[in-house]
Amino acid sequence: MFTASFRMKKVLLYIPVVLSLVVLGAHFMRYDNSIGVAGSAVLIALLFVRQAWVARLMQVILILGALEWLRTLYELAQVRVALGQPYVRMIVILGLVAAVTLCAALLFQSPTLKKIYQLDRAD
Repeated sequence: MFTASFRMKKVLLYIPVVLSLVVLGAHFMRYDNSIGVAGSAVLIALLFVRQAWVARLMQVILILGALEWLRTLYELAQVRVALGQPYVRMIVILGLVAAVTLCAALLFQSPTLKKIYQLDRAD
């Protein structure tokens, strides 16, 4: 049904999505939030459900994840500034993590993932 080229595109599109969810899970683990860790794992498994609502849910979760990274960036930057510690590198790193997470949400608008999750029929 799907060509090798289509399968390769699919794999490449899923990498940032799964990576974003794994890193969010690690973030939640760092703060002893077991519900967030379990939720991240469930969301990765949910990617196998080929329904339009899954794609929209992933987009919402990833956008919220990007906002969580920005909130964390702000809080950690405030602490580092107050303590006189370096903070620029941390801002760059967390800013990039937030950007990748946001871009992962946008990947569900790609033709390949729209086809997989049947978004053309649902919209």
